[in-house]
Amino acid sequence: MFAKAFRVRSNTAIKGSDRRKLRADVTAAFPALGTDQASELVPGKEELSIVKLYAHRGDAVTVYVSGGNPVLFELEKNLYPTDLMLPGIVVPPAGLPQVQKGDLCAIVLVGNRAPVAIGVAAMSTSEMLTSGLKGRGFSVLHTYEDHLWRSGDKSSPPFIAPLTLDPPDVSEEKGSVQAGPALQDDMKRLTLEGKEEENGEDQQMCGEKTLPEASEDPGVRGLNPNPADSKTLQEQMDELLQQCFLHALKCRIKKTDLPLLTSTFLGSHVFSCCPEGRQLDIKKSSYKKLSKFLQQMQQEQIIQVKELSKGVESIVAVDWKHPRITSFVIPEPSPTSQTIQEGSREQPYHPPDIKPLYCVPASMSLLFQESGHKKGSILEGGEVRMIIINYAKKNDLVDADNKNLVHLDPILCDCILEKSEQHTVMKLPWDSLLTRCLEKLQPAYQVTFPGQEPIVKKGKICPIDITLAQRASNKKVTVVRNLEAYGLDPCTVAATLQQRCQASTTVAPAPGAKDSLQVQIQGNQVHHLGRLLLEEYQLPRKHIQGLEKAPKPGKKK
Repeated sequence: MFAKAFRVRSNTAIKGSDRRKLRADVTAAFPALGTDQASELVPGKEELSIVKLYAHRGDAVTVYVSGGNPVLFELEKNLYPTDLMLPGIVVPPAGLPQVQKGDLCAIVLVGNRAPVAIGVAAMSTSEMLTSGLKGRGFSVLHTYEDHLWRSGDKSSPPFIAPLTLDPPDVSEEKGSVQAGPALQDDMKRLTLEGKEEENGEDQQMCGEKTLPEASEDPGVRGLNPNPADSKTLQEQMDELLQQCFLHALKCRIKKTDLPLLTSTFLGSHVFSCCPEGRQLDIKKSSYKKLSKFLQQMQQEQIIQVKELSKGVESIVAVDWKHPRITSFVIPEPSPTSQTIQEGSREQPYHPPDIKPLYCVPASMSLLFQESGHKKGSILEGGEVRMIIINYAKKNDLVDADNKNLVHLDPILCDCILEKSEQHTVMKLPWDSLLTRCLEKLQPAYQVTFPGQEPIVKKGKICPIDITLAQRASNKKVTVVRNLEAYGLDPCTVAATLQQRCQASTTVAPAPGAKDSLQVQIQGNQVHHLGRLLLEEYQLPRKHIQGLEKAPKPGKKK
């Protein structure tokens, strides 16, 4: 479940009443726990927070974090412990324990009772024996080194010596499973080989290998180009693009994720679905650009794309009943958790290229019509300068005695002079003439996101806006808006800030802005936000306003 990156919705401190309820729920879910152990797990005064998140498949999960480490998570109203709280177990003297389908299980390595994963039994003991210990035995929910583990202090499992020796006919390299509906006396141990289910997909277990050995096994390395395939590189890239697109829609996107920025969809979902050993390059496909591919998918009525924010497109609807999605077969994943984790890394954020442009207004159309431009034409600054220079030379307006001066004919006078200047200003230096022309043109801009075609818009691009607000509790919060215009996912930014600032974050609709989200962080976090935007995301300072609100050195936030 946590083999791929999850998305944090909120992170808040637990209330006193919720803390007491959680302790009662833990006692009810795990009756073998004593009062002292339940209180240790859910302390009365120590910091305890509730993190609500979406797993990579869209499952809504609530995680309880104590001292910076996850200790419990709740899925579909069922509480599960993390592997940090499962070492206290009792092993039966011999034989397979009586495991029922749905029992909570701890998966360990032979020779160490410290769990490396937890899950739920997919069959009973009798069914395991009938199947010859083959088939899908367990649904794994949480593993050592997955993204839930990474959200804590990343400590390694301790060594806990076995209470009894393994049967002599069992290889020391085999993995083992501790299973049971509760903890301590209810936990049992057996050695299995065959298959396990990880994140809802069948996956071959390590079998005769320990986990470190299995991670080195190349196994299935994803789909690789067939050297004997007669298809061209472009045709293969088209197939890979469509495969990753359908895989992302079927496995990674849910209705609650919509609307979704097309740039986020590409970087966080489509690229992540690319098989191990393959590299997705849209430019090498027949579509060349993401927008053209998404337009084709929209024509096939698989998705619907709209421009919800100025200059930024989003996927607003997906037809999950479309035959191409329902018939899509998910490629077999890599057999090791290491490969899964490596394949799930999101593509790093790359800032868009933002270029200022100029739009010809009606009042200046006469000046530009000789060069073939009209009202509404979009030009770059260099093009404007060249047009003005050619106009002046073509109409013999350059002063014969001083080449740095330009005579103003009636068209130039009407275009760039104020009314009070029309009878007094007859010449202008080149730099003043060009500056005035640029100032009289209407602003526009071009934004180019990686892998997408340029987007041209009139007006000025709104900067990322950082403000400080005072809440009813007299606490300061930092609010940041307009991240979407720069291809940033507000939920991703919120999750990053929550970890770096160690403060609660929320994502909510921005007041007065249609289909736009704002991120709110507890406290004055402008300094952390500035470092994230300027140093890591490499956004130009001119596109960020509010950085001066960072707390001064020595001043309390």
